[in-house]
Amino acid sequence: MPKVTVTVTLKPALLDAQGRTIQEALHSLGYTDVANVRVGKVIELETANPADVTAMCEKLLANPVMESYKIEVDG
Repeated sequence: MPKVTVTVTLKPALLDAQGRTIQEALHSLGYTDVANVRVGKVIELETANPADVTAMCEKLLANPVMESYKIEVDG
């Protein structure tokens, strides 16, 4: 059964407060060359019908108003 990885992140136009906090923490640790940190989530699943995953994202896995998603199928 194919393995599907869905990566969900906030749309670029939205402020990512968690990403901003992580970036500031990295800077305080001396990693000052880090920029544009964005935080998201990764959802892995196996399905016999990878074509259904877009609908799954639109209905449940992501909030299409605020989030973008990327689907990768392996196998």
